[in-house]
Amino acid sequence: MVEKQAPEWRIHAVAGSLLLLDVLTIGLAPAGPWDSKSFTLGVMGMSGLCLCYVAWYRATFSRKGLVPWLDQWQNPSDSSRKVLATGLVCLLAAWVAGNSMQEHLPDPTGLLLMLIGLLISLSGLYVMLSLGPLAD
Repeated sequence: MVEKQAPEWRIHAVAGSLLLLDVLTIGLAPAGPWDSKSFTLGVMGMSGLCLCYVAWYRATFSRKGLVPWLDQWQNPSDSSRKVLATGLVCLLAAWVAGNSMQEHLPDPTGLLLMLIGLLISLSGLYVMLSLGPLAD
């Protein structure tokens, strides 16, 4: 039997880290067809975050994909509470970024943090409901 090899994750991690490093420190980006350097930096930053997430998923679960299946969780009842708490912290950070830190951060920062926080919270709630009321 041929053993399945884990997918490569290092290329995604390096590419994502380089994009984020450029966005957060150097700021080197073309104006692009939309004639906006800041928009290009935003696209590069989101692409870097996505690549880092794919690298984390591949390294953690040793498979290609984007969404962890419930059977991949080692301790779903404990982990779901931690995931939900992380989502709520991210939602709080979105509120802070959108209200208190608005003059220091780009305008869509709060919106993006809100999206990420809602997706994380939804994942935690899904697992909680799958183990509880929707277990059948």
